[in-house]
Amino acid sequence: MRQLPNIFAQWFNARHWSIHPHQQAMLDQADSPALLLIAPTGGGKTLAGFLPTLAELTDTPRDGLHTLYVSPLKALAADIKRNLRIPVAEMDLPIRIEDRTGDTSYTQKRRQRADPPHILLTTPESLALLLSYEDAPRMFAGLQRIIVDEIHALSESKRGDQLMLSLSRLQDLAPDLRRVGLSATVEAPQAIADELACHPAQCQIIHADPGPDPDIAMLTTTEKPPWTGGGAAYAIPAVLEQVKQHKTTLIFHNTRAQAEIFFHNLWLANTDDLPIGIHHGSLDRAQREKVEAAMVAGQLRAIVCTGSLDLGIDWGDVDLVVQVGAPKNVKRLVQRIGRANHRYNAPSKALVVPANRFEVVECVAALDAVRDHDLDGDPKGPGPRDVLCQHILIAACSGPFDADLLYQQILTVGAYRSLTRAAFDDCLDFCATGGYALRAYDKWKRLLQTADGKWQLRDPRAAQRIRMNIGTIQDTDTLKVRMKGNFKPLGEIEEAFAATLTPGDTFLIGGQVVRYEGLREMTVEVSRRADKTPKIATFMGTKFANSTQLSQRILRMFQQADWSELPSHTAEWLDLQRQVSKLPETNRILVESFPHEGRHHICVYGFAGRNAMQTLGMLLTQRMEELGLDPLGFVATDYATLIWGLEPVTNPAPLFRPPDLRAGFETWLSGNAVMKRTFRGAATIAGLIERNLPQARKSGRQATFSSDILYDTLSKYDPDHLMLQITREEAMRGLVDFGRIEEMLARTAGQIDHLILDRVTPLSLPMFLERGRIAVAGAGQDRIMEDEATRLMADAGVASL
Repeated sequence: MRQLPNIFAQWFNARHWSIHPHQQAMLDQADSPALLLIAPTGGGKTLAGFLPTLAELTDTPRDGLHTLYVSPLKALAADIKRNLRIPVAEMDLPIRIEDRTGDTSYTQKRRQRADPPHILLTTPESLALLLSYEDAPRMFAGLQRIIVDEIHALSESKRGDQLMLSLSRLQDLAPDLRRVGLSATVEAPQAIADELACHPAQCQIIHADPGPDPDIAMLTTTEKPPWTGGGAAYAIPAVLEQVKQHKTTLIFHNTRAQAEIFFHNLWLANTDDLPIGIHHGSLDRAQREKVEAAMVAGQLRAIVCTGSLDLGIDWGDVDLVVQVGAPKNVKRLVQRIGRANHRYNAPSKALVVPANRFEVVECVAALDAVRDHDLDGDPKGPGPRDVLCQHILIAACSGPFDADLLYQQILTVGAYRSLTRAAFDDCLDFCATGGYALRAYDKWKRLLQTADGKWQLRDPRAAQRIRMNIGTIQDTDTLKVRMKGNFKPLGEIEEAFAATLTPGDTFLIGGQVVRYEGLREMTVEVSRRADKTPKIATFMGTKFANSTQLSQRILRMFQQADWSELPSHTAEWLDLQRQVSKLPETNRILVESFPHEGRHHICVYGFAGRNAMQTLGMLLTQRMEELGLDPLGFVATDYATLIWGLEPVTNPAPLFRPPDLRAGFETWLSGNAVMKRTFRGAATIAGLIERNLPQARKSGRQATFSSDILYDTLSKYDPDHLMLQITREEAMRGLVDFGRIEEMLARTAGQIDHLILDRVTPLSLPMFLERGRIAVAGAGQDRIMEDEATRLMADAGVASL
């Protein structure tokens, strides 16, 4: 057992603390090439990650960068710096700790490169930027340890792929580098461990005592949830009562718009004037920091928030978490629950609030999964090639590189271990020439091969432009919002939403109702106006779909003999569905056919998630059009797709033939706006499109215009271009989620339960109340026009022609 330096033991004793077993294990195995610590929230995992570093720097003082800490959030890096400096200051250790994020000043960044601190706290994007400089080998030569916090959150995105590629470069610059991953919620620890290590099975996994199970339940309300909607306004009185009974409550939402609506309604109901705040990524940084400071100081009773407060920041005395709306993902719910009672071996307390009737079922399924410690997650696919292209350009910025050595480095990254040399060379050729259709343009000739076989930038001045566009986070086109006559910003709204506003319109931002006054120098100017019903700003951010595992739990719940764990109103609803129709099953597709308001309807229960069910609606209506069934429109949710048309569907089986669906998908995808949107994101990451320029940042419309032209050009003259290949891969697993449709077809093996009924069924009822029904253009609409014309002619007494 490795002993802590005496000064640490004295510091622990002075606080009546003792080192936790998992912290001791991290200390004992500190020399391992890679360690993954899985510890509950409040279990001291951050200190466990840093203890070996602090001990080594205390026993053997040295200059230069010793440990690099990488966080998915700038705020988390700042929080860790604040907390880590406390023991360093109290023990008077000669250790310098600094952070480096997008908020760090230019002067400090330059100084850090010349004279790095012992411990540097940063983000994946800032690390990639550091590696792009010529002095990176000098700065990182003595690096001993890298700590990746909340590794589960990074591993699920391209930011994680970018980080792991950066680690492969760091390992080459510092061969003795040891890797440490920290996480509280991991459904497949070995998969994360293999991703963290240079080689499979090289990473040691340390499990901390998970502590007591959380105290979780569904909020009891006097009012029944509505049939549809996501605002949960019915629960405001019950939530407010819970706020009154607790010190500090975090009220999580899945989207920023929903958070704004709920905060506004909560504020109106807050007759006791309890101090409450709102926090999400579209608010101005100064406003977010003001809320964060008030939380730490214990000045707020409730904070309405989104994923901006998901991760491991210790925000004061939070003793209750409320999740409004079905969590859609069990891991996300566990992560959010952990924000309450942020102490070791103290149970977290959380309440879940379903926004509508079906979400009651979703919430019960999610709560059961949490109690069963059954986390969800899909297997990670191969590393995205747009991120690889950016990595190649970053390597070129730091100086000439050997392609063979770079390829060998990349093969040590878990997601890229199966990367073929041909695929790597395609990316290299793209970075060098832009690809076949673009090689005639100097703009995309960025690399050249020198006489010694190495690759370098064709024009060294290109390094500045590449560095300005490093990163994988795709910003939605936004405009800043500020009060007229005041330069202090309130936050941001999407450019597309701003385009719908006319002077006098009102909308919500930061919990305030503001009046749109006009657009001035790409800034939305507003004034205060609380006497009109506001529009809701279209905030950027993820709209979650149910995970595959959670959907399967719901389907299994449907087959229970009774639903005693459900509220009576929901249990009676499902029982009625079972009586008049049937409930969907795991290995069969349920299709209901019934008339309503003179139209023929079919409701398809696939439980494949909102994106997949939306895509399925498009494919099925396309097939119906081909078969002469004249569909008129559809609407989709996480669990079903409702289609209405002029002809009845007597046999749905032909609609679900996999080859036909695949062919229809191929045809639709090739000319759909989804492809252009996906192309724009991938091309920006790969460096084909520059959003940030030395003189100015491109507006969203400029970037869209240029990316659309590029997409059309490549589609016409070079349909096999690397960027089009990447776009297709991204679209398949992203916005349209066709993979989950294929999984649904494979799971059900063509088994369809088709019920022909005489009226709307209980389970389909919420679909009729969904917003955003999608009309289908085609012969069906033409027939409606003809029928309407015939009726009008008859009313006018004119004979049919």
